[in-house]
Amino acid sequence: MELITLIGLAAACCTTAAFVPQVAHILKSGNVEGISLGMYAIFTLGVALWLTYGLLIDDTQMMLANAVTLLLAGTVLSLVILKRLDR
Repeated sequence: MELITLIGLAAACCTTAAFVPQVAHILKSGNVEGISLGMYAIFTLGVALWLTYGLLIDDTQMMLANAVTLLLAGTVLSLVILKRLDR
């Protein structure tokens, strides 16, 4: 595997894994007070567009990284909406 591919995979792993603590924190505490709904909505849309782009150019690494990130960011977005509607 080429160095450039390894760097891209490492970057994808880091940026995707960055959402795991946020999801875990919300699921554990139920606290969504400090989370910007607007930011997560825009970010989730952006990730969905990156995933679409990856599908269109048939880039497996881009598709995989953005599919997992979309799942995690979408989970945060959904939990924020559901918790705030519950108030």
